[in-house]
Amino acid sequence: MARAAENGLPVSKPLGESDSFDCVVGRPGKFVGVQVKCTMARMKDGPGYACSVRSNNKSYRAGAFDFLAAYVIPDDAWYIVPAKLIRGQQTICLSSPHGKYEQYREAWRLLRQAAACDEEEPETPQSTEGPAATRMRASFAFMRSCLNKNT
Repeated sequence: MARAAENGLPVSKPLGESDSFDCVVGRPGKFVGVQVKCTMARMKDGPGYACSVRSNNKSYRAGAFDFLAAYVIPDDAWYIVPAKLIRGQQTICLSSPHGKYEQYREAWRLLRQAAACDEEEPETPQSTEGPAATRMRASFAFMRSCLNKNT
């Protein structure tokens, strides 16, 4: 949610934990459901990271969400993938040099377009992070340094 806000997107967290999406992006009349995942699990058979895209060991049903926002912790990279591209899959490979999803790396524009955020108001660059974003960035940096020491 913090990274979406940093990218000028209006983001909200639904009350409760029973929905098939973690947050929504947009404004009244045009909300886009986003499922958030993260990974630091290296692929066993090649470069990249395995990202689970399932719930309770089952693939998500069609229409459960509109976009997957997947964070690859060691690379500090977000992937914004349309849900229709991962339908029926349980795991996808991210951060692979010639991977299928590389075109979606840091593709925040897709969320802006889908939620019609570009039409509503121009994106304003934010010069400073809020305290929560600063803490989160520091914790991710710490995790990356711990991972680098172990490899």
